[in-house]
Amino acid sequence: MNEALARPAVVSRISELIGYTPLFELGRTETGSRLLLKLEMYNPTGTAKIRMARQMVLDAEARGALRPGGRIVESTSGNTGLGLAVIAAERGYTFTAVVDHHACADKLRGMRALGAELVYAADDGTGELATAAREELAAELARGRDNTVFTEQHNNPSNGVGYFPVAHELHQALDGKIDVLIGAVGTGGALCGTTRELRTLVPGCTTVGVEPKGSIAFGGPAHDYYQSGTGTPEGAAIGALVDFGLIDHGVKVGDVEAFATARAVARATGLLIGGSAGGVVHEALARLPGLPPGSTMVALVNDGGEKYLDTVFNDDWMHARDLVDRAREREIDETLTKLRRM
Repeated sequence: MNEALARPAVVSRISELIGYTPLFELGRTETGSRLLLKLEMYNPTGTAKIRMARQMVLDAEARGALRPGGRIVESTSGNTGLGLAVIAAERGYTFTAVVDHHACADKLRGMRALGAELVYAADDGTGELATAAREELAAELARGRDNTVFTEQHNNPSNGVGYFPVAHELHQALDGKIDVLIGAVGTGGALCGTTRELRTLVPGCTTVGVEPKGSIAFGGPAHDYYQSGTGTPEGAAIGALVDFGLIDHGVKVGDVEAFATARAVARATGLLIGGSAGGVVHEALARLPGLPPGSTMVALVNDGGEKYLDTVFNDDWMHARDLVDRAREREIDETLTKLRRM
C-alpha cells in the first residue's frame, strides 16, 4: 500500500484511525464479475460518517467559526453524532446532539458514553422520525451563540469533501478497476462525495444510489420506513449534497428486502452489516448478474450490524413490525451460496 494511504503504526488520536478500510469480496459470477463491499464499519465508531464529522469540524476551525472551548450542534439519527462526539472529545469541544426516538438506542447510548449532550426534538416516545423538527431545533440552539457551530450535515459541503479519501482508497486498492459504485443516499455526502472525486480518477464509473421505499429523493410515494440514517422522509428537504448529476441510477429498496439481506449476509459470511447497508447489498446482488463479464462493483457498507442487534437482528422486533420474510431470506441465502462458490 502506498504510504500516503497507510495507517500509522502508533496513533495519539482516535481520528487518526479513520480510513484505510478493507474490501471484502461477497461474491463472483460465472463471468468473472465480482461484488466487493467497502467495509466502512472498520472506522472508529463503526461507521463511515466519522469521516465527514472530522472534515466538518476541521473546516469550521479553519474559517474561525469554531475556537478552543467551543460547542458543536448537530441533528443526527446516530452515526454522525457518534463521529462528532469523538472529534469533540479529542479536540476539547462540547457536543450537543439533537435526536429523536427513531434513532437506534445503542447509538444514543454510545453518544452519551462519549460525552455528548442529547436533546430530543420530539419527546412523545412514539419512535417517529423527526428530521425536520431536529433540524429546526439544532439551528435554534446554535443561532446567535458565540463559538457555537451548527454543522448542518445535510447542507454542509465539508460533508462530501470528507469522503474524497474513499475514492483514492478504492482507486489504489483496485488499480482503477471500478465499474460500478453503489451506496445509500441520505445526506448525499458519502455517495456523491466519493463519486465526485472518483470520477476524476475513473471517469467511466457508474454510480447507483439506493434509498428506502418511503423516502422521497427519487420520487414518491412517501411513507414511514425503518431503515435508519438514510433516505429523506416526508417533510424533510432533500440535502444540498444529493447531486442527481452524479447519480446515474436512483432506486428504492424496502425494509423487508433490506433487512432480509442483512440477516442473510450475517449467516452466510459471519459479517454483520447495518439495515440500510442491507438495502445497498440487496440492489447490488440484483444487478451483479447483468454486468458485463469481468466487471467490478463496489458497494459502500456505511455501518455494521452490531448497532442493530435489538432491531434488524431481533426476531421479536421484526415480527412486531411485520418485517420478517423467511422466503426472501432463503432466496438471498441461495444467491449468496451460489456466488461464493464461483
